[in-house]
Amino acid sequence: MNQVSLIGRLTKEPEIKYTSNGKANTRFTLAVQRTYTNLNGEKEADFINCSAWGKIAENIANYLKKGYLVGLTGRIQTSIFNGEDGKKVFYTEVVAESVNFLESKK
Repeated sequence: MNQVSLIGRLTKEPEIKYTSNGKANTRFTLAVQRTYTNLNGEKEADFINCSAWGKIAENIANYLKKGYLVGLTGRIQTSIFNGEDGKKVFYTEVVAESVNFLESKK
């Protein structure tokens, strides 16, 4: 089973792009706070790469802004490609299948 649930804040404004056949896509990063504190008593966060397709991507781009709190469920997807230096690059992201807006507009 490949299922992920996250609650976090967008780290920047989402940007939407369209494929050549008109399908919407957006990539964004969520800052997800860890449940424990470090030695200084501060909470840390993980920055998780995410993407969405279709109507979900359009809703994210149209209604969410940097700093908004969202919850999402999706799946982990890994891509492999050759970098500019010819070495293999592994890219892991969460592909959102459902997104919930957890804050109203500020």
